[in-house]
Amino acid sequence: MGALGLSPRLPLLLLLLLLMLGAECFAREVLVPQGPLYRVAGTAVSIPCNVSGYEGPAQQDFEWFLYRPEAPEAALGIVSTRDARFSYAVFGPRVAAGEVQVQRLQGDAVVLRIARLQAQDAGIYECYTPSTDTRYLGSYSGKVELRGGQSHFSVVQTGVGSTHTVLPDALQVSATPPGPRGRQAPTSPPRLTVHEGQELALGCLARTSTQKHTHLAVSFGRAVPEAPVGRATLQEVVGLRPDLAVEAGAPYAERLAAGELRLGKEGAERYRMVVGGAQAEDAGTYHCTAAEWIQDPDGSWAQIAEKRAVLAHVDVQTLSSQLAVAVGPGERRIGPGEPLELLCNVSGALPPPGRHAAYSVGWEMAPAGAPGPGRLVAQLDTEGVGSLGPGYEGRHIAMEKVASRTYRLRLEAARPGDAGTYRCLAKAYVRGSGARLREAASARSRPLPVHVREEGVVLEAVAWLAGGTVYRGETASLLCNISVRGGPPGLRLAASWWVERPEEGELSPAPARLVGGVGQDGVAELGVRPGGGPVSVELVGPRSHRLRLHGLGPEDEGVYHCAPSAWVRHADYSWYQAGSARSGPVTVYPYTHALDTLFVPLLVGAGVALVTGATVLGTVTCCFMKRLRKR
Repeated sequence: MGALGLSPRLPLLLLLLLLMLGAECFAREVLVPQGPLYRVAGTAVSIPCNVSGYEGPAQQDFEWFLYRPEAPEAALGIVSTRDARFSYAVFGPRVAAGEVQVQRLQGDAVVLRIARLQAQDAGIYECYTPSTDTRYLGSYSGKVELRGGQSHFSVVQTGVGSTHTVLPDALQVSATPPGPRGRQAPTSPPRLTVHEGQELALGCLARTSTQKHTHLAVSFGRAVPEAPVGRATLQEVVGLRPDLAVEAGAPYAERLAAGELRLGKEGAERYRMVVGGAQAEDAGTYHCTAAEWIQDPDGSWAQIAEKRAVLAHVDVQTLSSQLAVAVGPGERRIGPGEPLELLCNVSGALPPPGRHAAYSVGWEMAPAGAPGPGRLVAQLDTEGVGSLGPGYEGRHIAMEKVASRTYRLRLEAARPGDAGTYRCLAKAYVRGSGARLREAASARSRPLPVHVREEGVVLEAVAWLAGGTVYRGETASLLCNISVRGGPPGLRLAASWWVERPEEGELSPAPARLVGGVGQDGVAELGVRPGGGPVSVELVGPRSHRLRLHGLGPEDEGVYHCAPSAWVRHADYSWYQAGSARSGPVTVYPYTHALDTLFVPLLVGAGVALVTGATVLGTVTCCFMKRLRKR
């Protein structure tokens, strides 16, 4: 014994133990999933198999066998990775058709796939790996027993393997009995027509009587009209996952996030999908797909059944295909001051305004011969609030709804400027999430000509500067005489005075600026005088106006003109300009007085004399002081 009392044979025993453990670590092992696993008859079955701890090439071969209950000792070859003729006669046609196959996942892992489980598939399945090792160590196969009758199979784990139990197919899927909301035709499956912007609601009934604990995943899908239904053509709209999470297909994810798409569970078996604000691309055949999932012992979820039911063929009636606008009563010819009434009728198979849709109606006018629809006269918005277009403020114009879909435009007193081509414009909106409106369609009526007689007023104006010549500091008086021919009784005249003068450094005159004037109601309006001094405007006769510029200065120089206008007051007390004219130019040049002309040279001469005297006196004084210092 050594100093510590250890046997001299102990190192040898430790070495042998290490060799045995090392050999055990590198022993071949064939693995299949833990059991029990549950699957449903008539569905696809996948049994994975992988090998580890082997020697030899990285790509291993696999062979699958079946031991049936009636001949437990007879191994029936199913499929092999190394021999295409491995399958026995009972499996040959199914293997050739691809219904039964082995799929390689990687060099040392495969999966046996049976597309549709049958009653005669009961028995013990063996996954065998031919040896490529130098020594025979470990396990070379894993076995799975599958047994049962027509409607159920049970699998008992044998050695390293798993237990499969094939459950009866207890999943049921159908449309909710009352059917979807909307206008439904008596067909099977039903044909449902909804308006664009309307809510589309579809129901689905999904249940299962499986005795094991399973979860249902329910999804609603859409196939384009007349397309065959399949996984390749069915676009998922929204679905409830096994973990109860709600997810939408890629084209619908934004609408789900915005709240326009909803999926809810009503009770234990009913599911309801609601698509808010139906769009044209929502048309198609809708299906409900229910999938039954079970959780395997390793924590993963496996789908054991799936069924699909047709809910409805949905047609979306777009607003653009239905919206139509008509106007009346036809071409109009009226005189100035008379009322003008135009009617607009909106027609079509349209949803009523309210929760899902809204409408606005307006009138546009374009002068005769002008291109385009013209400018807005008046409109009613989606809330029924009226407004006038630019240039019509202050006039007595009414826009109102007189019937369910009839709107009236009324101008209390038409003017010649109202003559032109009128069109009625209707717009349809659908409501999205948060009551947000989206314009879905618009339509214009045919043109409706309106003629308004001219007033026949002819104006002429003559303007001049009183006295002909005006000097600085004096008051300049400009007179304007107006002559009128034609026009209705009660015609009122207004006159305004304008000046044009070149800006500093500019050769051409700037735009004319208002100096002052008297309106048709006799109220004076003062503008901006160039010189900034006081201004007075007055009516000195029935058709004679005067402008006076007090304390004339050089800044008041410019070219002035008189602009008279004729106004008519209609029955609604609004004023209408029936004519206008412009006088010839009147030049205002402020002259200087003669005394001012003489006084300026006198001041200049005196100033020069004083400067010269001061210079001579300074020079003499300087010389005298220099001589005095020398002495």
